[in-house]
Amino acid sequence: MAGKTSKEKHLKGLGVSSGIGIGVARVHDDGAVRIPHYRIAARDVEAERGRFRDAIARTRRQIRKLQDKAREIPGSASDEIVMLFDAYLQMLADSRLVRGVEARIAGRRLNAEAAVEAEVAAIGESFAAIGDAYITARIADIRDVGSRLIRNLTRAPETPVSGLPKGSIVVGGELTPADTARLQPHRIAGAVAVLGGAEGHTAIMARALSIPTVLGVSNLLKYVRTGDTLVIDGTSGHIVVNPTPATLAVYAKRREERTAEKRLLVRLRRQPAVTRNGTAIMLQANVELPIEMGMVKQSGAIGIGLLRTEFMFMNRDDIPGEEDQYQALRGIVEAMNGRPVTIRTLDIGGEKISDTLVGNFGQSVASPLGLRGIRLSLSRIDILEAQFRAILRAAAHGPIRILLPMVTTCSEVRRARTLLERVARRLKREGIKVPRPLPPCGVMIEVPAAALAADALSRICDFFAIGTNDLIMYTLATDRADEQVAPLFDPLHPAVLRLMQGAAEAAMRAAIPVSICGEMAGDPRFTALLLGLGFRNLSMAPANVPRVKKRIRALDLDAATQRARIIMDQVDSGRIAALLDDFNALA
Repeated sequence: MAGKTSKEKHLKGLGVSSGIGIGVARVHDDGAVRIPHYRIAARDVEAERGRFRDAIARTRRQIRKLQDKAREIPGSASDEIVMLFDAYLQMLADSRLVRGVEARIAGRRLNAEAAVEAEVAAIGESFAAIGDAYITARIADIRDVGSRLIRNLTRAPETPVSGLPKGSIVVGGELTPADTARLQPHRIAGAVAVLGGAEGHTAIMARALSIPTVLGVSNLLKYVRTGDTLVIDGTSGHIVVNPTPATLAVYAKRREERTAEKRLLVRLRRQPAVTRNGTAIMLQANVELPIEMGMVKQSGAIGIGLLRTEFMFMNRDDIPGEEDQYQALRGIVEAMNGRPVTIRTLDIGGEKISDTLVGNFGQSVASPLGLRGIRLSLSRIDILEAQFRAILRAAAHGPIRILLPMVTTCSEVRRARTLLERVARRLKREGIKVPRPLPPCGVMIEVPAAALAADALSRICDFFAIGTNDLIMYTLATDRADEQVAPLFDPLHPAVLRLMQGAAEAAMRAAIPVSICGEMAGDPRFTALLLGLGFRNLSMAPANVPRVKKRIRALDLDAATQRARIIMDQVDSGRIAALLDDFNALA
């Protein structure tokens, strides 16, 4: 391989698709197009808009061709990619992007290329200002569609990423989701780029195609050239440029070990999640986007323990109506083919703010302590009723549960349940089928008030779901997105564990189900502790299901329960971590 005599160099990025890739770097030229900027005369506005619409039509045809190719990909990755391109096609319909470009052409007399560039930048800035990783990740999709429009307007050729030599590692400033979707997994050893994050569609595509990928490597193009030998670790985000023979041997061995583990995890998907003592554990998936449904099926999850409905409120200027929500939810419920789906009502607020809702409700929705979760829904009954109607209609297509977020008082639950009953009666009067009894209605336990009031809540709820991410944040008054205090975000803090334990015991006394749906549920390090505390239902990112199942199947539940008792007597999180690590090391 070229570059063998060069000095070994180590870089660090964000591992977004697991696996170790060893191969030869192929620096991808994204072929940045020189964008013309000029003003058009008033008489030319319609012609310029026509040119823009022609570019839209060409772009739509290209995307449909990519969709057709994606359908030939075996496995669920095909579904993921097809759904991504569906989202692209929606952006080329009556979207904010299209309306914004046409307004700039007509109002500011910009040429179409400049109007596209300006509108994409404006949308990107508004998303970035929100400061949420999920929303920020959608910028790449909009930028990708914008680039395609500009290429078609300027007639610039597209730079291919397919057809690379076998064993190539694709290197670039930015790999778009469409670029990634066109990579051939059997020929590509990995991908690495300067831009991108774990929440973006590029990362989702890479995971769907099982291509080891590292993104967000700031100095990548400074140190890597085509022909260099590369090692990338898609789990740790570590990159080695021109490794020594000794380093290569280490990573080659590690790759073999991970390949063997992957085979084991694949086999586990069909195995039950049962402890060594024979106790069955329910493993479900958290879903943020419909595009993740393929991963849910592959993971072996037996249901969706948390469906975040915020995706229906993103990338649009208005609030979605009942029909839009019903169609989206129906698709997910039907895709689960009889397996249960827990649908959380709108929880846009705090870190997941939408500029549409900021415009409707003001900055309070941007505060973690402001108008979010059930507070927002109860302040706009029309929004909550539309969501309830959509959910109840979707319930005709499969088993669902309804989950209320950010609950702090019993009165919030009573009001929501009263509205749910009222909506059900109206639907019935309209001749629309509604399940009876109504779907179970539960609450998120994610603030200390809810955990401390768990006994009272358990009398008016059908189930609890403990959201550990927010519970930790609110209990410790710590925002993990703030680098200054992120180290204080501690899942093993005794206060957090006692709140979780109290909520679980309240649920058990009331004989209602209780689950964990925060990130603790998907980390095998915490599995023994959670089961030892009595939890039997864990919901997590689909990718984590096999690893947690592996831990469960190796676990002695009696021993885990005894260790949990010892842990709950501790007052220091460092001591708790050591006790847990010691226990895990025994398995």
